[in-house]
Order: sequence, then C-alpha cells, then structure tokens
Amino acid sequence: MSDRRPLIALIIAVVLIIAGAAAWEYFGVEEVSVTGNDHYTEKEIEKMVLKGPLGHNSLYLYLRYNGRSVKDIPFIERMDVSIDSPTSVTINVYEKAIAGYVKYLGRYMYFDRNGIIVESSTEAVPDIPYVTGLGFDECVLYEPLPVQNDGVFSTILSLTQLFDKYEIKPDRIYFDDSLNVTLYFGNARVLLGNMDNIDEKMMKLKSVLDSIRNLSGELHLENYSVDKDEGYVTFERDS
Repeated sequence: MSDRRPLIALIIAVVLIIAGAAAWEYFGVEEVSVTGNDHYTEKEIEKMVLKGPLGHNSLYLYLRYNGRSVKDIPFIERMDVSIDSPTSVTINVYEKAIAGYVKYLGRYMYFDRNGIIVESSTEAVPDIPYVTGLGFDECVLYEPLPVQNDGVFSTILSLTQLFDKYEIKPDRIYFDDSLNVTLYFGNARVLLGNMDNIDEKMMKLKSVLDSIRNLSGELHLENYSVDKDEGYVTFERDS
C-alpha cells in the first residue's frame, strides 16, 4: 500500500485554500462609514484604519481592533472601529478639541480650549485660528502655553464658535495686553475691542466683510451696539 500522506496533505491544503477564499469573500469589507471626522477626509481615515493586506477583512479587523482604539494619529484623540456586519464597518473619530495655534521656532503649536499644547506640526491647518499677541517664552508639547492671562483661551473658544456660526474665517487673531481683539483679513483689520456685545459685533462684521476684505484699513467695532449705532460702523482706510 503506497504512502497516502502527500495526497492527504494536498487535499487538506486545497480545502484550506477554498475555505480561506470563502472566508475572504464572506468577510470582505464593502462599506465603510466614518463619523466625527473634520480634519481628515473619509478616504484618509479609511486608509489609516483599513491598512495592510488583510485591512479589508472584517474578521481581521475585529481581531485587531476589538477593545482597542486607534491612537497616535496627529489631531486625533482616538478612533474606534465597529464591525456592523461581515461586509460593513463604522469608524468613529474623536478629534482633539483644537482652539488655535501659535508659531514657535518654525513650528505650528496647536492648543486646546484649556491652553494645553496638544499638537506640533510643520504645516498650518486651514480653518484653525492663528493667534498672535500672546506673550510666552517657550512651548512644550502636552503642557499649558505659559501666558500671563489664561482667560484668553476661553475668549478664543468663544470667538471660534462665533466664527463657525457666522462663517467667518480671519487670517489671524491678535490680542493686546488688555485682551482686546483685532481680526486680520489680508490688509483689513477689524477692531473688536473686548467681548462686550460680541455677538452683535460678529453679526455686523458678517454683513460688511465682503466689502472690506480687499481693502487696507481698520473697521472699528470696539464700541459697537445695535441699539446705539443703528447698524452704522466706521472703516478708516490706510493712507
């Protein structure tokens, strides 16, 4: 009787190949849903999570990410991967709450609403305010930005929320020593002063921004009030 072991091994190998192909087909990811992303596109998030030769296999993704989050991604706190079905997954993105950034030694240092430096990059990120006028000697990652008045961070957060509300995107925000605010749009400067009547000021700015955006000068909103000024503001052109 001849040795049948090679034949049996071949049969087992064929069965495993067929089973593997069937499993690959059954657990092949066809639909990816991404939620909570703003900084990165859905395609970029998908590429970060579903990577490697088995990256589009839901069984592999379950074994890899079950009970684990994706971390160590710039501007991302974490990403959780949920297997909805053998062919569909959901990636929930939790981004770091960035309030603004400052420049330090040729790098862009991003801070959160509490003034903690949470990210450092060689590139400026669109739609995140560039903040100037803050006096500090150093920036250390994961430590507070050492400013004289840390109340400035709550002011920055309030401003960014209003920027979103009124769809306003200044080139930068400047604070003087008394935390009076000036917004820059090219060569046009908008003097907001303090945060009194700030919602009214931003509403007025929204209504006139297109007319001053390409001008060089100052729009005075420091003491603006709808009741007092009846909608009128002053723009002083640079000489």
